[in-house]
Parts: sequence; C-alpha cells; structure tokens
Amino acid sequence: MSTIGVGIIGGSPGGWASISHIPALMALPDFTLRAVSTSRRESAEAAVREFGVEAAFDNHAALLAHPGIDIVVVAVKVPHHRELISAAIEAGKTVYSEWPLALNLADATELTQRADAAGVRTAIGLQGRYHPELRYVRDLIQDGRIGRVIGTSLVASGMVWNGQTTKAHTYWYDETQGATPLSGAALHAIDALNVTLGEFDHLSANLVRGRREVTVTDDGNTIVPVTAPDQISVIGTLQNGAAASVFYRGGASRGDNFRWEINGTDGDIVLTAPWGNIQVTDLTLQAGFGEDATVSKLEVPAEYSAGIPDGLVGPARNVAALYTHLGRDLREGTRTAPDFTYAHTRHQLMNAIVNSSRQTASSSADLAR
Repeated sequence: MSTIGVGIIGGSPGGWASISHIPALMALPDFTLRAVSTSRRESAEAAVREFGVEAAFDNHAALLAHPGIDIVVVAVKVPHHRELISAAIEAGKTVYSEWPLALNLADATELTQRADAAGVRTAIGLQGRYHPELRYVRDLIQDGRIGRVIGTSLVASGMVWNGQTTKAHTYWYDETQGATPLSGAALHAIDALNVTLGEFDHLSANLVRGRREVTVTDDGNTIVPVTAPDQISVIGTLQNGAAASVFYRGGASRGDNFRWEINGTDGDIVLTAPWGNIQVTDLTLQAGFGEDATVSKLEVPAEYSAGIPDGLVGPARNVAALYTHLGRDLREGTRTAPDFTYAHTRHQLMNAIVNSSRQTASSSADLAR
C-alpha cells in the first residue's frame, strides 16, 4: 500500500476536523488528504483554499465515489452518523467515525454489525488513550512503581456546557442530539481511565440536570431549556478491585478543571490539565513513590510520543497517534486502534450509567414517599 488516501465528511474550515484531523494528516507521511465534503458549496470551496485539498464536494456521495480514498472520516453531528457511516460501509471504505458512534445503543449495534458483515475496517475517535503521559502511566503501573492500585478519583469540567451558548451550539444541551456532557467529556475520560486501569466490574451512577436552561447570546438572549444532565457522577469497583469515582460538571470551575489521582499501596500518580476534556487538552504528570512525602513533576521519556509528529499541538496530537496506529493496522493486519466493536462496548457502558442513574432516581423517590 502506498500513501493512504483520506476523505473527510465534515471538513469545513473552523470545524472539528480542521483543528484535529487535517493538521494530523498533513503531518503524517503515510497519509494524504484527498477530499473533503461539506453541506454547502461555499464551505467546500473554502476548504480547497484553506487546506489545499485535492477535491472538495458539497455532498458525501461524490466523496465516496472518489477513487483515491481509502479511509472515510465521519466528523459531523451525531444524528447524521447512521446515514453517512452506512453509506461509507456500502462503498467498501475503511471508516473512521468520531465518538459517539451513534445516537443510541441500537444504532451503534446496527453499524457495528454492518461493518463486520461487510468486512470493513473501522476506527472510533477515542484518542485520549494516546496521551504520552497516559502511555507512561500505564507502564509505571505495570512495572509496580506505585504498588497495587487501590483507588482512583477523577474530577473534571465539561467546559462548554455552561449557562450561555450560541445558536449553533444549542444541540449540546439537548439529550437527543448525542453531544451531552455524558457522551462527550465524561465518556472520553472514563474510556481513558478504563484503558489505563481496567474496566468496571460494577458501578452506580447519578445524572443530574444542574442547569435547567441556557441563554443563547447571539439570538437575542433567548432562553432554551436544558434536557441533558450536566452533573455526572459514576462510582464503582474496577475489575482489579480498585475503587473508582468520576465526577464531571458542566461548564468550567473557578478551581481545577481536570484532576485525576491514581493511588497505590506504594505511590500516587496525579494528572492535571487546564481544560476538562482529556481528548483535546495537554496533561501534566506528577508522581510520588515509596518514601516521597509529596508528588513532583515527572518528565515523560521521548519514546512515549511515538506516532506524534513534532510540532503538532492541541487536538491534533492524539488524533495523529490514532492515525498512526490505524495505518499500521491496515498495513499489517493488526487491530490496535479502537474500532466499532470497541465503540459498541462504550455505548453499552453509557447505557449502564444511564440505567443505573434511573434506578438511583427511582430509589430516591421511594425513600421520599
């Protein structure tokens, strides 16, 4: 296989793909961005001017028909995933979908089964695991540097789900649109926790709507109801026996916006960040071992940045690492990048969190009677 041709559905300037996928692809020698498609001719032409892409279309069918495309990236709002991913599967393309894979577990199941039946390779945009700091942390834990992991706590902010928004982003607050604090910031972080420490053996959850309405500042300060819970609490026990707790709040805190502690019998690891969304922020790693009285900053060896080209910053860094793994998988027949089958397990986890919260609410109602 020569360079791998990529087409992005949802490649408008200023969109998510423009700050993550496109810089990553331009920095990776094994990939070539061959086409983008957008919903309007004007934005397609703007993509040609800004990115120098070979071809741009105002419909996804034309992109799927492009002969030089091996991977189709679906980087649009979640309600459109089912249609666009299905079309890419039918076209026989490798599909890289942004997370969440679908609006609900039923659609995620259907898309996973379609891809499997068609023999199509897939990838899901859960790139938080590729932080160099997390790669290093996994090795530190495996090497026994903090002894046996006995507990972990992660407290962070969803950042964008605050009391004000713009008209273009009101969908973030709508539980039916697939871009909620739970499906977005919280699940990215929980996935990174699971990849680092292991899956939940059991859990309980509480989902609360702390904000009942949001002000749309560019639409005459219109008030829009909030239907998505913006206070996410998950506690449980991991399969290794460690206690785990995760709390995500909508909006930003005047205190810390991301703090994750991993506590062991012989050491502690602390990961912090200025931004609460682990998949896009930079992490600072601190640790203390043995007789250390406090944690101190721990430098990450250079080899843990493998797959991340020099000069990439922000969201593009971990996306580039995911592409590196996907490219190797396609060349060597391996399966190291998270795929739709894995995404399906994350949807199952999300369902378990929602169902547990409903049970919590029901139990609380019974106690109040």
